Amino acid sequence: MATEKKTIELDGLEQFRENLDLKLQDKHNENLTTLNLGPTHPATHGIFQNILQMDGEKIVDAVPTIGYIHRAFEKIAERRAFYQITPLTDRMNYCSAPINNMGYLMSVEKLLGITVPKRAQYIRVIMMELARISDHLICNSILGVDSGAFTGFLYVMQEREHIYDIYEEVCGARLTTNMGRIGGMERDLSPKALHLIGEFLNRFPKVWAEFEKMLTRNRIFIDRTTDVGAISAERALSYGFTGPNLRATGVDYDVRVMNPYSSYEDFDFEIPVGSKGDTYDRYLVRNEEVWQSLKIIEQAYKNLPEGSFHADAPHYYLPPKQEVYRNMEALIYHFKIVMGEIDAPVSEVYHSVEGGNGELGFYLISDGGRTPYRLHFRRPCFIYYQAYTEMIKGGQLADAILTLSSLNVIAGELDA
Repeated sequence: MATEKKTIELDGLEQFRENLDLKLQDKHNENLTTLNLGPTHPATHGIFQNILQMDGEKIVDAVPTIGYIHRAFEKIAERRAFYQITPLTDRMNYCSAPINNMGYLMSVEKLLGITVPKRAQYIRVIMMELARISDHLICNSILGVDSGAFTGFLYVMQEREHIYDIYEEVCGARLTTNMGRIGGMERDLSPKALHLIGEFLNRFPKVWAEFEKMLTRNRIFIDRTTDVGAISAERALSYGFTGPNLRATGVDYDVRVMNPYSSYEDFDFEIPVGSKGDTYDRYLVRNEEVWQSLKIIEQAYKNLPEGSFHADAPHYYLPPKQEVYRNMEALIYHFKIVMGEIDAPVSEVYHSVEGGNGELGFYLISDGGRTPYRLHFRRPCFIYYQAYTEMIKGGQLADAILTLSSLNVIAGELDA
């Protein structure tokens, strides 16, 4: 069987190469050049490849290759207990890992019928919106770098480090956070964490306003991004676009509003939309979403409810370690959870959250065991990259770099 499987894989690779050669031959003439953009070119922001057919600086055609990470997260998840899968989600969109964490945990809680306390929900909202800010400031500042403006990147990277300081105080990690637990949070917000959040709310708006002044009305930046990589609302919907890239086309779809979760219905915020669906609109939408995220964080911070930071779900929520050492009941629950002696109910659920790049969904099937029978991740970046070829055809090579940057395709989401 192993030999047969290997043969199938090789046949598939040969077929891909054959199709690629035929496509390039069809376009070939003495005036066209084949250009290999990626997979390790720094302008591609990740290890994925595009083979371009160029007529001078103009892109005639492109053949994309999805990715080179091949981590097989979905199959790994099928061999892990539910509480051990959270670290896998960190490695998808690593620019906003807490959103991945919370989205997965909410999917499991939906499967298990666990109601998370209000305080834990508000803490999750704060962490997710901080992650959204971090994601957007990385995208827009790198877009500035790709258009030749490096200073804004230096401004906002300092603020990303301040967000990471908050993460570190909350969970002990900075990039891959493994934040939260089934039923709530691992720990409550400490006085230091609350202080850091308050400081960020006071300091960051001024920095972000300076960043906007640097690029938003900059004539060079506007010329480089307007009408570049545009996609219509109809085409975006047909591909399955969500998030800022869809809202830039004028469609006001946001999971936080359409299907509220984690008490998002308690907060007052707006959904920014564009009109053209081009690179400049995508930049503007993300800029405004940062302001809306700050608004949400401030509301959650000022109105943080009292109560527990986790649900009363001893079958799935690990007890505090000090309790395990001195309480027999806590020791039994700890043993049963770690050894996988508690089966999940037979069910099939789908839950989605508004990730940094769009609708991040988790399709979970349980056959009643200690591990998922099937767990599929709906990764928004995987969908955007399908449209990339269409969006860059007929444009300039320099425009292709800006288009990819404004889509904010994260390589970690392509090979899950």
